[in-house]
Amino acid sequence: VHCTLFIKKCLGGIVMRQLFIKQKVFSLKEKFTVKDEQENDVYFVEGSLFKIPKTFTMMDKEMREMVLIKKKMFTLLPQFSVEINDQVVLTIKKEFTFFKARYSIDIANVEVKGNWWDMDFDVIQNGEMAGKVSKEWFTWGDSYKVQIYKEQLEPVIVALVIAIDCVKADQAAASASVTP
Repeated sequence: VHCTLFIKKCLGGIVMRQLFIKQKVFSLKEKFTVKDEQENDVYFVEGSLFKIPKTFTMMDKEMREMVLIKKKMFTLLPQFSVEINDQVVLTIKKEFTFFKARYSIDIANVEVKGNWWDMDFDVIQNGEMAGKVSKEWFTWGDSYKVQIYKEQLEPVIVALVIAIDCVKADQAAASASVTP
């Protein structure tokens, strides 16, 4: 691992960290971990089972809350926010359309480019690559590879993946409840 980091540092000048998010398909309490390349736990994520509004808490190794993801209540269209230190850093909102569902992502000084609905996108900050997210195919449950290029944005990028996944689950649940 140290050799890999050394080679990456020498070749590109960018130290990249890879994280993996794998959600358990049949987890009743909605708990999962974010792991590094050596399969060490980096973050712990726990969803609220019956709490309204629905929330996900992301904690560090010492189980300290780092990020809170929650669905906003009493909005005309679904909206999710990501809070770090009680400050909203990211918002995902459903936009009003007549046909296909469309969402917008609002993050200060950060762009999300690519197909984020299918979890294949880049995170750009001030014109520079900050992270890359891709869905891992042929796995049991939802699995995502998250490549971090800007260490200071790591919690935000991981929270973005979890929030998008939460939005997708909420959309699927809403679609299922409308279907006869």
